[in-house]
Amino acid sequence: MDVLVGHKPKGEIMSLTKTTNIDQITVTENGTVLYREATRIMEDGIELTKSYHRNSLTPAQDLTGIPANVVAICNVAWTAEVIAAYQAQMAASKLS
Repeated sequence: MDVLVGHKPKGEIMSLTKTTNIDQITVTENGTVLYREATRIMEDGIELTKSYHRNSLTPAQDLTGIPANVVAICNVAWTAEVIAAYQAQMAASKLS
């Protein structure tokens, strides 16, 4: 029987899976936290496609619904001093 590359013989079931994970977290100089979520579609363990979604969080922003590993970084990075400096920077930029 001929089998096309990338196709299963008739009767065999493909195993498709979708995974998402945070693969990059960065804290900028002013305390902004940037993170990237990678979404991968796999067929029988072979990656078919990968896409990225990027997000940013500013100091003292509400973290409801944010992934736990990102929240942990925010909680460490956002000291009282960082939050105050960020808020002062934003206030100063509104005045100019």
